[in-house]
Amino acid sequence: SNPPTDGISNLRFSNHSDNLLVSSWDKTVRLYDASANVLRGEFMHGGPVLDCCFHDDSSGFSASADNKVRRIMFSHGKEEILGRHDAPVRCIEYSYAAGQVITGSWDKTLKCWDPRGASGQERTLVGTYPQPERVYSLSLVGNRLVVATAGRHVNVYDLRNMSQPEQRRESSLKYQTRCVRCYPNGTGYALSSVEGRVAMEFFDLSEASQAKKYGTFATGGCDGFVNVWDGNNKKRLYQYSKYPTSVAALSFSRDGRLLAVASSYTFEEGDKAHEPDAIFVRSVNEIEVKPKPKVYPNPPA
Repeated sequence: SNPPTDGISNLRFSNHSDNLLVSSWDKTVRLYDASANVLRGEFMHGGPVLDCCFHDDSSGFSASADNKVRRIMFSHGKEEILGRHDAPVRCIEYSYAAGQVITGSWDKTLKCWDPRGASGQERTLVGTYPQPERVYSLSLVGNRLVVATAGRHVNVYDLRNMSQPEQRRESSLKYQTRCVRCYPNGTGYALSSVEGRVAMEFFDLSEASQAKKYGTFATGGCDGFVNVWDGNNKKRLYQYSKYPTSVAALSFSRDGRLLAVASSYTFEEGDKAHEPDAIFVRSVNEIEVKPKPKVYPNPPA
């Protein structure tokens, strides 16, 4: 209940509970208790909010089109400005490993912030790292950071040494990158593009590693469908019934029991009449996400 009133830019479950953080073009970040279906709090920003992430269960960080990076504390009802970019801030991640906030902007830079620093940009900014193009998506696993930009560039960093990327890559997909997400086991990342394809990539370029397996993942598209895939066998496991409009964002809860779906028109066909923005939280059934065992015609004796 009480969903955002304009496009939903992202939603994320907490690592500690069923709390859900949601950013929107209506200039808000909202915190929900997804299990109880209760809005716990909201913060208004100076422009559309393009991304958000948790710090702990009742506080998080936001990336806004007003170029500012904020820390928002729902328990105290207060916010701090960590700093700013020279253009809208497109994506934000918090690294538990480094204790830093990482932001990517359309000003073609990546910035790292220490939220423990006293307020004021000079004291919280750890470093600024130029990127080949505007930053579209970021993802973290352990000390690894994957940055996807316009022009189909992909940079892989080690957070312990940000002086230059560990790897500079190009997307293996033909069109503009939409989203990048690291595998939870830290071996690689999934990259999706606007033509509706997903590439599965590995950090280790050796042949043995490239033959490695990856698990189950879900995708959401402008067609209003959410599909669950068995990555190892490159097969679709399940398709949920169609949502009212484009699927703008997805998030699994920490234990995989819940899937939050943002049904929110992403303006891929320009301004037109569309269904209102909505957040659906569904229980995930094992049948929907568990790869089916291979059936061999003659079982070995």
